[in-house]
Amino acid sequence: MKTMQSVNSNKTNRLYWAITVLAMIMIILPPYFIPRDQLAQTIQRLGYPSYFGLELDILKIIGAIVILVPLFPTMLKEWAYVGFGFLLLSASLAHALTDGITAGLPPLIPLLVLSVSYFYFRKLNYQK
Repeated sequence: MKTMQSVNSNKTNRLYWAITVLAMIMIILPPYFIPRDQLAQTIQRLGYPSYFGLELDILKIIGAIVILVPLFPTMLKEWAYVGFGFLLLSASLAHALTDGITAGLPPLIPLLVLSVSYFYFRKLNYQK
């Protein structure tokens, strides 16, 4: 018979994976649904160099792999979470300062989902 702790741990594990996959989808996929010329204009308008978008794409894919593949050490996963947090906060700030405060709100949505993922990550990896 399953104990209450194993049932809760299994539920926490399922929640972690569902929320984490959702967070990675929200962070990685949106640029692929926006026309390239529009992305290039946005990067230029925000004052970043033209190669910045490609650099972000590569780093986001690496970060997602680190978070999603169980073989990576916990500390490395923590750094990936921090990197995504900086990315989303910076995106929010850049858009808010360039295009107005409401333009800075959309990056905060995946940041919220990422924060919930991190909460469950900590719960699963640092339980006593």
